This record gives sequence, C-alpha cells and structure tokens, in this order.
Amino acid sequence: LMEKHSYEMDATVWIHSDQGCHYTSVAFRQLLEDYDLRQSMSKRGNCWDNAPQESFFGHMKDEIRPYIRKWKSFQDVKDRIDDYINYYNTDRYQTGLEGMAPDEYYYYTVTGKKPLALVA
Repeated sequence: LMEKHSYEMDATVWIHSDQGCHYTSVAFRQLLEDYDLRQSMSKRGNCWDNAPQESFFGHMKDEIRPYIRKWKSFQDVKDRIDDYINYYNTDRYQTGLEGMAPDEYYYYTVTGKKPLALVA
C-alpha cells in the first residue's frame, strides 16, 4: 500500500479489517508495524463495522461471476482480480464520490481540483 503511493502520507494510515486469522497473525501485525500503519478491527460478529469493504467484495463478486468458469489457473484468477481492482479504482464512477472514480476522488480531496471531465 505505502509503496504504491507516489509521495509521503501526512496522516496516519489505518488498515481496517474483520478479525480473520490472517489479520490477527503475528506476521501481518509485524508488516503493519514495519510500514508504520495502524490497525483497526471490527468487533466480533459485527459486519457493519466493515460494511464498506464487504460492499466492495460483494460488487466484485457480482461483476466477475459471469467470467469465473473461463479462468483455468490460479494466475488467471489473480490477474482478473488485479484487473478488477484497477478498474474499480480508476474507471468505476460512484455517486457517493460525487460521480468520480476512487482515484479521481482521492486526487480531488488532496488537491481540491476536480478531474477535467467533471469541470463544467
């Protein structure tokens, strides 16, 4: 996450998750510490704490389901999920983000400048 950013983050970065074993593992907690990230976990049995992430995965499953049978290997699955995440962040416009894709909205919140396509 931090290596993907093109500049230093001024704010504390939080990683929010459920209490799955991979998020509570010593290795994952060490990774967060190594990158100076903070961890936040939803309460046990409370899916609403993690609703945005659950919503994302729900949309992803719905949108990639028609193609799953065409994939032949684990690498196919990995590549298509990477493609979907890229699409979601760069091209999937959302009304909750003022009609912008997440990357555009992030740029807008950092710079105060809307993408040219949205400037009237």
